[in-house]
Amino acid sequence: MSDLSLAKTPAPRLAPPLLGMLWRDKLAFTSALVLLLIVAAALFGPMLLGEMASDQNLRGRNFPPFSLDRGWAFFLGGDSLGRPMLARLIVAAHSTMLIAAGTVAAAMLIGATLGLVAGYLGRNVSQVIMRLADVIMSFPSLLLAVVVLYVLGASIPNMILVLALTRIPIYLRTTRAEVLEVRERMFVQAAVVMGASHARIIFRHILPVVAPTLVTIATLDFAFVMLAESSLSFLGIGVQPPDITWGLMVAQGRPYLTTAWWLAFWPGLLIVITALSLNLLSNWMRIALDPNLRWRLEARSTANG
Repeated sequence: MSDLSLAKTPAPRLAPPLLGMLWRDKLAFTSALVLLLIVAAALFGPMLLGEMASDQNLRGRNFPPFSLDRGWAFFLGGDSLGRPMLARLIVAAHSTMLIAAGTVAAAMLIGATLGLVAGYLGRNVSQVIMRLADVIMSFPSLLLAVVVLYVLGASIPNMILVLALTRIPIYLRTTRAEVLEVRERMFVQAAVVMGASHARIIFRHILPVVAPTLVTIATLDFAFVMLAESSLSFLGIGVQPPDITWGLMVAQGRPYLTTAWWLAFWPGLLIVITALSLNLLSNWMRIALDPNLRWRLEARSTANG
């Protein structure tokens, strides 16, 4: 008679890690690679190509693309002052990403903090904070940005300030709505009964549940802020030379659309690619970070694995 206690039991299959699920979703994986390349260009581009991007050579004025006669830097053509488009696109990624990342980080930090307080504390505090959000949302975001930048002057810090101000209500309202639902769950009520402090309940029990939603919104908002910065720069009230962004490059190339299309086409294409990659990645993150939806990716990864 065989010893049943020695019978081998199959080991439980572990849930695939996030990187494994990302690898199996080709669109999301490609989007992540594109964004990594853009971030790398933003970090190292000014240090490696800053001087090349600012050197003027009128002999290469409006040099056409897809030619190596003047070197690899002019493969995407030259601008109206003979500066290589490829180097300028890489360097411009720094200011573009800096503005978008700074805006999203500031708006999410302030908005999430106010939302946590408004959702967890009493009705009076919540009403004051929500009326503040209503005041901000009552002004058209583009009009508010135009007025503030006209008064304070166009610069990267002012751009981050005004764009973050217009995005705070989104994080505030979303966080408050999430907190109002999460604070009624049993694990939060148990923490209250055990005498946990308000700060511990908010940051140790409620915030980890709300954080995935905020990360997904921030990914989408990153694309929106980048497009907003490009719009302001295109209107001439955004970043000013010698600083450079993709939106400013589009504005500078507008007068040459019929004679040198590449001046506005390449930065516009990078804006579209970056925004599309962020939207695709945020859609994947929305599923991957939600425990109620993540089983779809896990099941797909298990079936493919």
